[in-house]
Amino acid sequence: MQIYKIQATNPQKIFDHIGCDKTGAKIMAKKSGTNMLHIKQIVCGAVNILKQEAISVGADVATPKGAVVCDKEFYDVVLMGSDRQLEILSTKLKAQPFGLKELASKLTQHKTTKPRRTKIMGVLNINDDSFYDKSQTTQHEAIEQIETMITQKADIVDIGAVSSRPGSPKVSAQEEWHRVHSLITQIYEQKLYDKIALSIDSYDPAVVRYALECGFEIVNDITGLRDDNIAHLIAKHDATAVMMHMRGTPQTMQDNPVYDDLIVDIDQFFAERIARAEKFGIKDIVLDVGIGFGKTTTQNLTLLKHLEHFEKFGRELLVGVSRKSIINDISPSDVHDRLPGTIALNIKAVQNGASIIRCHDVKEHRQAIDMLEAMEDIAI
Repeated sequence: MQIYKIQATNPQKIFDHIGCDKTGAKIMAKKSGTNMLHIKQIVCGAVNILKQEAISVGADVATPKGAVVCDKEFYDVVLMGSDRQLEILSTKLKAQPFGLKELASKLTQHKTTKPRRTKIMGVLNINDDSFYDKSQTTQHEAIEQIETMITQKADIVDIGAVSSRPGSPKVSAQEEWHRVHSLITQIYEQKLYDKIALSIDSYDPAVVRYALECGFEIVNDITGLRDDNIAHLIAKHDATAVMMHMRGTPQTMQDNPVYDDLIVDIDQFFAERIARAEKFGIKDIVLDVGIGFGKTTTQNLTLLKHLEHFEKFGRELLVGVSRKSIINDISPSDVHDRLPGTIALNIKAVQNGASIIRCHDVKEHRQAIDMLEAMEDIAI
């Protein structure tokens, strides 16, 4: 049995997908509540018990047509209810058979969460191979770029010296060190770490160690802590770990990206990596679903649409969609003309649970998100 939270702008489409009766789907669409939970492969015996218990607490369950007579062994269903209803339902299901006790323990993980202020993470690339050339800078110009991002009200600056675009060539540890070492030293000497949170976009232990020793407080690891040395360093310095999901490596990640179940597969990845990080003593963890890292356009959009599901882990969610090819796939455009599409996707990501937006255009995103948050702060 798998369960994940869904963001449904068209609930009836979801109900049609799982095989609800057409008339019933229309009725259910009007009843969809605060939480919509897609429960996959629930055994037949559990379906009708779940529906009865849900109705008894004021919630409801959309079920396929044949579920009443158990014409199959397993079904997909959609549970709908408020936080309070799910809490009461969870208590009632603990005494039930057919795996419902296991379901009960998962239900309260999917409560709605209180919105928090969105942080802007500005991108600074110390290389000449990034897909967006305006994000590239030299060591000489980098300090000025950081100061500009501070003025533009960035919360974090993410500094990297190795491109991770699809098909990007591998860069040696020595070359990465050569590119970034001098800049990190300048940042430390000028005490820029007192002005803004600094993130190192690297999975090389030598680079990560030096950055953390020089005032950086975040490690943005696109490999999701594959290297024990990185985990040890983050724990030792009490730093924040940004753990991203990536299928394969930047060189191979777009080779036929196929998943058994996209949401469930990434859910399991995060669960395993969080447990691993906690074993090393890492306390502050940020999750990044890895838009563009081993995903098709449809898969990227699916993750953004259902980002709220990953709030169950109780960790901040970071989204990095800035100027990526997903925009060109939908609305053909050069990388220099993708700012409107980037802002549109990032606003939706924030509405769906993202609290950190990694972007190339700090000023424009700060203004857009300030407007969004101002509207959400209006009481009536």
